[in-house]
Amino acid sequence: MRSFRIGSLFGIPIKLDLTFLLVLPLFAYLIGSRVGEVAEMMNLVFSAELATGPLTTGSTPWVVGTAAAIGLFAGVVLHELGHSLVAMRYGYPIDSITLWIFGGIAALSEMPEDWKEELQIAIAGPLVSIALGIASAVGFLVLPSGYSAPRFVLGYLALMNIALAGFNMLPGFPMDGGRVLRALLARTRPYARATQIAAEVGKLFAILLGLFGLFTGGWLLIGIAFFIYIGASTEAQQVVMKAAFQNVTVRDIMTPWDHLKTIEVGESVATLVQRMFSERHTGYPVLENGELVGLVALEDARDVPPVERDAYRVEEIMTRDLVTIGPDADAMTALTTMQEEGVGRLLVTDGFGDLVGIITRTDLMTAFDIIKQSGSTSPQRQVRTAD
Repeated sequence: MRSFRIGSLFGIPIKLDLTFLLVLPLFAYLIGSRVGEVAEMMNLVFSAELATGPLTTGSTPWVVGTAAAIGLFAGVVLHELGHSLVAMRYGYPIDSITLWIFGGIAALSEMPEDWKEELQIAIAGPLVSIALGIASAVGFLVLPSGYSAPRFVLGYLALMNIALAGFNMLPGFPMDGGRVLRALLARTRPYARATQIAAEVGKLFAILLGLFGLFTGGWLLIGIAFFIYIGASTEAQQVVMKAAFQNVTVRDIMTPWDHLKTIEVGESVATLVQRMFSERHTGYPVLENGELVGLVALEDARDVPPVERDAYRVEEIMTRDLVTIGPDADAMTALTTMQEEGVGRLLVTDGFGDLVGIITRTDLMTAFDIIKQSGSTSPQRQVRTAD
C-alpha cells in the first residue's frame, strides 16, 4: 500500500493509505445522506427523543456526516492502538498503524507464538472499541436534547464501535476473532497446526461473507471477504513454512561456491543470454579478477535489444546494489529478505564479504516441498537448484 505518515502515538507511526482518502468522503456522504434514518434508529435503540428536523436541514447532514466519519476512523486508530500497546508490552515492536479502505492495520514486526500473548493482543482491540462505544453512548444520553448534532455523532459512534467490536470478533482469521480462535486452538496443538485450522475456518467465513455481500449488493463486504481469504491463506503458508524451516540455515539450501556458476564483467550480453539458455540459470554473480562486483539477471538482459547484445558488456547492465545474507542465517530470514527487497535471489557472503554461495526463491520453495512431503526437518544438502 502507498501511504504517508501523519503523526505518531506512543512512538508508533500513524499512516494514511491513499485508498483512505477515497473512502473517508464516501463514508461522510453515506452517513450524511441517511441522517434521518440513522437518527430514528438511535431513538429506537436508546429510547431517546433525538429531533430529526434540525439534522436534515441545510448543510447540517454533511457536517455531521463528516464528523461521524472522522470519529469512526479515529476509533479504528484507537482499536489498532489497543492491539499495539499490548503487543509492545510483550516486546513486539510495531512498525506502524495504517488506515486504508477496509479500516486499519497494526503492522507487528513479529507475530507471537505464545497463545496467551496472542489472545491478549487479539482481544485488546475489540475491548477498546467496546469502551469507546459505551463512552459515546453515555455522552449521547447525558447531553441535553438541544444539542442534536453532537448527540447524533456520539450516538452513531456508540453504535458503530460496538458493531466494529462484534464484527472483528467473528472467526474470520486473520481478523481478531480468528486470532482468538488460533490462540485457543494453540493451547493443545502445535502453533502451525492451530494456524492451519484457523485459516480454514477463516476462508470458509470469507466465502460465506462474500456470498452474503453478493446477494445483498454489499460490495464492501465482498472486498473484505476477498482480503480475509487472501490474508488467511498467506499467513497460514508463512507459519507452516516457518515451522518447516525451523533449524534450517541458508547454508543447508544454498548453492555453494564450488557448484556456483559466475560470469566475468567483460563478457558480452549475448554470451550471458546464451549461457542462461544452455545452463538453465536466470541469475549470475558477476566477478572481476575473482572479486564479487555485481549481480546480473535475465530481466537485466531483456532490456538490451537482441541486435545490440554483442556490443554490450555485462558490467553495463549488472546490478551493483547487492542484497546479501550470511550462510548461518535462518532460511526463513532469507525468504523474508527476498520479499522485503523484491528480489528473487540473495548472494551469500561470509564475514569478510567474500562470496560463498547463492540462494534463490526456487531453492527455498523446493526445499520446503521436500520437507513438507518427506516430513523431515533436516533437508539433505543436495537440495540446490539455483536458477
